[in-house]
Amino acid sequence: MDNLIAIADLFKLQENKVLEVKKFGSGNINHTFLVTTNSTTEPHFVLQRLNTKVFHQPELVMNNISTCCNRLRQELQQTPLKDRRWEVPRVLRVKNSDRTYYIDSQSSFWRGISYISNSQSFDTVRDTKHGWEVGYGLGMFHNLIGNLDVTQLADTLPGFHITPNYLQNYQIVLKRAKVNNSSKVDYCLKFISDRAASADILETARERGELKLRPIHGDPKVNNILLDRQTQQAIALIDLDTVKPGLIHYDIGDCLRSACNLLGEETSNWQNVYFDLDLARSILQGYLSVAKFLTSNDYRYLYEAIRLLAFELGLRFFTDYLAGNIYFQVKYPEQNLNRALVQFKLAQSIEVQKGAIKNLIHS
Repeated sequence: MDNLIAIADLFKLQENKVLEVKKFGSGNINHTFLVTTNSTTEPHFVLQRLNTKVFHQPELVMNNISTCCNRLRQELQQTPLKDRRWEVPRVLRVKNSDRTYYIDSQSSFWRGISYISNSQSFDTVRDTKHGWEVGYGLGMFHNLIGNLDVTQLADTLPGFHITPNYLQNYQIVLKRAKVNNSSKVDYCLKFISDRAASADILETARERGELKLRPIHGDPKVNNILLDRQTQQAIALIDLDTVKPGLIHYDIGDCLRSACNLLGEETSNWQNVYFDLDLARSILQGYLSVAKFLTSNDYRYLYEAIRLLAFELGLRFFTDYLAGNIYFQVKYPEQNLNRALVQFKLAQSIEVQKGAIKNLIHS
């Protein structure tokens, strides 16, 4: 703890004293702490040890975050919101330095981020009102950041959400794996085989010029969208490590995939997983209320994004199961197999409701 306080002291605001450093949040990639100081104006900030096994070039991650936050603030200054609050995190600098990070004697990479006060987040969508705010939050982020030239952002996660690449890796792993056939494994094998031909639908649209690269968040899960404690309105999209160039369809599909599965990714009751249409309606309504930048081609591929992102994650889970659970952490040998089944059942539910989902998109 003394070491944490010493590191936090490097990022503290002004000359305030660090009083406490404690674990914070439910993230499973970075180590996150809430720092409390004796400041009367800004008593808290967030201290994080970045996972450099996931982010191999952490300096580029920090550059992306700074570029993103600067653009968000510029847009809000030019066109202030009239009827609600929207906050942008600040990257803190190491005192007496222009650096935005600190590397300790163990080569751990530390950074400080401002704390957004009077806010809260939830791991799951509580109701349709909350769903609307989740959609609005993602739409507002895309709206504010959309004019940023993607050449100003580094691709810190090459290949992320490129489904054909994941499919190619799966085929390589499958050839090498010793497959223990079971009804669950056979279900996954057939599911992938039946949908392999459509895995490139978004990438092909991008290559044809129908979709274009834009700045994306990269991980728009529900608990990354902060709500105001009093109004329960969305006020920020946080955890910006995955900001990079990509298709906004990745963000939209991933948000709906994760939010509209009420049983969650770790349920053992995979047979009963379904895509909740009411939550999808509220999220899409919130998103589309502010996402006025969408083109006709963007609309055209929204359904495919929702379907494909569920398929993609299932494909990644199943591939890792076949490879011996080398990427996703597991608590038991078949956990990645069960995770894959959950996503494939969700994708199947999306396919069954294709007409209804398309009606939501175009209503």
